[in-house]
Amino acid sequence: MLIETPTIRPGTTPRPTDDPSAAPARRRHDDAPDTMALFGRLAGLADGPERDAVRDELVTAWLPMAHRIAGRFRDRGESLEDLRQVAALGLVKAIDRFDPGRGAFESYAVPTITGEVKRHFRDRMWALRVPRRVQELRNKVRVARRELVQSPGSPEPSVAALAAHTGLTEEEVGAGMEALESFSTLSLDAELSAGDDGYSLADTLGAADASYDTVIDRESAKEGLRRLPERERAILYMRFFEDMTQSRIADCLGISQMHVSRLISRSCARVRDEAMGERATRPGHAVRT
Repeated sequence: MLIETPTIRPGTTPRPTDDPSAAPARRRHDDAPDTMALFGRLAGLADGPERDAVRDELVTAWLPMAHRIAGRFRDRGESLEDLRQVAALGLVKAIDRFDPGRGAFESYAVPTITGEVKRHFRDRMWALRVPRRVQELRNKVRVARRELVQSPGSPEPSVAALAAHTGLTEEEVGAGMEALESFSTLSLDAELSAGDDGYSLADTLGAADASYDTVIDRESAKEGLRRLPERERAILYMRFFEDMTQSRIADCLGISQMHVSRLISRSCARVRDEAMGERATRPGHAVRT
């Protein structure tokens, strides 16, 4: 069988179809329509119904591209319909901000829409609000782990290796690694062990012990109580530790119930002020014996 070789005249350049081994020319996506004329009209219109109509026409023309970009992020915990809504929002932003004099719309819209979808995952998909700095550390650690573990069976990179690879400190790497496992929350009712003696996450959580506050209050008041006159210490002891009434205390000391009340109020105020580091200096605060 004889295969005829095409003849190329000197001084001519073969067309791409003339060379079967030549790489095909780069083509645009089918969802990238030619809308430069519409963008030109949009740029020259003031706000109003006509501009809104041209804008809606551009959104309709480019919406398939936005849906294609949204499809890249499927199966990541968010429904495809919601992702398409986010991508459509990014498309509208790209149309509003695009300058026709700066090149093709596609080259501007693709990163704008992609960034909007990524921002949605960053800001909306966390079960709890996480600081942006921690999210950035998480992403850096995740990428570094993927780059360091090139083949199956490779050992898990150490914190030091991740820090050297990312330029982060080991503390920052630790924060990023913790965030890797914190994308979603765990229910307090989640069982941590099986069987009859099983317990939930809520069972492992501690609670504030009110006795600590009591210890702190007693230690704070101790020095102030020692500096009180003996009779006032006795009155406070009878009132708050022996649970005696003011009238009974007055009978025991041979003074009036009103005097007992004033001594209790004044002693408590002095101890409280000293415990709070606010020694009272107002007139009449001196203790009378």
